[in-house]
Amino acid sequence: MGEQRKFSRRTFLKASAATGAILAVDFNLSMNQWAKAEEKGNMKKIPTLCNGCTSRCGIIATVKNGRVVNIEGNPEHPTNKGTLCGRAYGAAMLIYHPDRLREPMKRVGNQFVPISWEQAYKEIGDKLKGIISKYGPASVMYMHNPKDVGKFYGGRFMKAIGSNSIQTHHSVCYISRDVGLEYTIGGTPASDSSSAKYMLYIGRSVGDGIKPSHLQGMVKGRDKKAKVVCVDPRHSATANIADEWVPIKPGTDLALLLAIANTMIANNWYDQAFIEQNAIGFEEFKKGIQNYTPEWAEKITIIPATKIIEIAKDLFAAKPHAFIDPSWKGAFGCNYLNSPETARMVGLVNAMLGNINQKGGIYFAVEPELGKLDSVKHPSPEKPKVDHIDGSGVEGQYPLVPSSKGMPHRTAGLIDEGKVKAVFINHFNPVRNTPDRQYNIDGYKKAELVVVCDIWMSESAELAHYVLPEPTYLERTEIIEPLSGKHGVVAIRQQVIPKIHSKTKSFSEIITGIATSMGIGQYFNFSVDELNEELLKPTGVSYALLKEKGAVETKEKVEFGKLPKLKTESGKIEFFSEAYKKAGFSAIPVWLAPKVEPKKGEFRLIWGKQNVHSHSSTANIPQLMQVTKDYNLERVWINTKKANELGIKDGEFVVIENDLFRGKIRAKVTERIFPDAIFLPGGYGAFAKSLKTANGFGLCPNDFVKTGTDPISGNGLMMEAAVTVRKDV
Repeated sequence: MGEQRKFSRRTFLKASAATGAILAVDFNLSMNQWAKAEEKGNMKKIPTLCNGCTSRCGIIATVKNGRVVNIEGNPEHPTNKGTLCGRAYGAAMLIYHPDRLREPMKRVGNQFVPISWEQAYKEIGDKLKGIISKYGPASVMYMHNPKDVGKFYGGRFMKAIGSNSIQTHHSVCYISRDVGLEYTIGGTPASDSSSAKYMLYIGRSVGDGIKPSHLQGMVKGRDKKAKVVCVDPRHSATANIADEWVPIKPGTDLALLLAIANTMIANNWYDQAFIEQNAIGFEEFKKGIQNYTPEWAEKITIIPATKIIEIAKDLFAAKPHAFIDPSWKGAFGCNYLNSPETARMVGLVNAMLGNINQKGGIYFAVEPELGKLDSVKHPSPEKPKVDHIDGSGVEGQYPLVPSSKGMPHRTAGLIDEGKVKAVFINHFNPVRNTPDRQYNIDGYKKAELVVVCDIWMSESAELAHYVLPEPTYLERTEIIEPLSGKHGVVAIRQQVIPKIHSKTKSFSEIITGIATSMGIGQYFNFSVDELNEELLKPTGVSYALLKEKGAVETKEKVEFGKLPKLKTESGKIEFFSEAYKKAGFSAIPVWLAPKVEPKKGEFRLIWGKQNVHSHSSTANIPQLMQVTKDYNLERVWINTKKANELGIKDGEFVVIENDLFRGKIRAKVTERIFPDAIFLPGGYGAFAKSLKTANGFGLCPNDFVKTGTDPISGNGLMMEAAVTVRKDV
């Protein structure tokens, strides 16, 4: 049949990056065999949603002979507008990945053995009923990285068993941002970067993640002569295309913002009319921050007072077409003890610019209103009567933490305390994505029941009693997704090819099967298609049109120039928060230092995303891992001066260590990082045996971080860690 020809991974990646082709073939076939097979069959283009990260961008899959041969961006989808990042092309390879789970697995001793779905449903259902009977429904925990199908089916199942104990990944991502902004301006806004004149990004790199449209908007605004300033301890991918990089001592962003506000007030550089009409507590705020001068902040942040004054002046000069980006994880997502206060200040400084729902400012996105199931045909379970077992939303515990989000980094400890007995994990890997590896391993081993739904045997799955395999995102149809933005949009992930492994099942099928085995199947007496039809009714969009387009705009639209009704307790911007005061915290933002302060000879460990990886979910994809290897992306960044003092040269192995963990990795010696910090990229350091590509490669920052919880927002204190660095000898 001709000469056998094999592609190297690097050659393959270059080809796919250049053409968008997936070329999902058996590499043992000759090119002649593959070419002949491709001559037959019809091409189909089917829109769906990517799964390379949580952004779920719109893609169009080209299918021939039942195989995906190409993906491209869907121009109808607002998140990516026809473009795709490297993660999208890599994620498309998951369909044919050899490490995939192919059938339900049960732990027997120290091994996993295949079982039938009927056995899995019955045994899991029986064990859950026993645990609920003995310990109560709140002892059952559901954990997920929220997506609509998991949110709907998982949430409905938890209601059906009477538990409110639901956790998402938010406390290790951006919960401080959400809590801080909710109690100041009523929610988390978006940035209108394409129309801005001045953009300030603090601890965020739109060039590394997460949504392509955010980078597109920033570049569009910059091309219109907007000034882009990045405040970050590291010169990130976004700093490369910004006008200015302002280095800052990690964990001190709050001091910068307090000083900016102080400067704006001292010079009357704020929208006084807007504040008088739309805010409460401003006089108390003015008095409370009068000592937070630029000179005070300079000593903490190491940013010159003159630069702080310049930033404040430039923000005012460009208002209302100026903003401080609300960010994601960053400085005010989930990283420091002071992150919630930092988030509050971001909301309040933006408000001082009068930029809410203004072109070039920040705005509250609109979202389509979806329908509901007919309660007569499809009975809905009652709302649980118990509190969240981790204290989220509970007075006297964590009253400001949304109970719908919870704190997954605390789950292993709750198991150890005997409060959580059963854990159901979907589309999430808490053992690898939350701090302290051993804390998680020890905790999850003590649970009476751990069920993991995944496509492969992750670190969390290795500790489970049952592992239930889903088909990949290109092999399943999910629930309608309402997208928020300047316009409302509905989108859909739909199946584009038949299942590769026949014994995999979608999450909706899995939940329905377990519920039926427990005698509560009446709450799931509908198909996903039937549910989607009902959800779409208020939008006026037909199911057929949505499947044809992949994403369809709805009637909702942001009214720029008009302040919407704010969702705070007072209905106004709250410079003074009664809710904070009632919960026992300062009613106005105050300076709080980070929990951990590195000692002499130590570095603060900081970390973040790269634009080819997402959390721990992509490092096991050979094509994306090859990019890492080709460009040495896993290396630890260390400042040139510090490296010279320690005798470390670029590319040499170093040992990173604290009392929690020790690891070895090569160094990237650079001027592009704050001297007293080191930067480790997230996404590496997998230790699951079945993840053959990712296992043992690189280091994971979470291994150096002790489990801790911010009392205000419940964040996981992801960068509260100090380490030493030495040359490996």
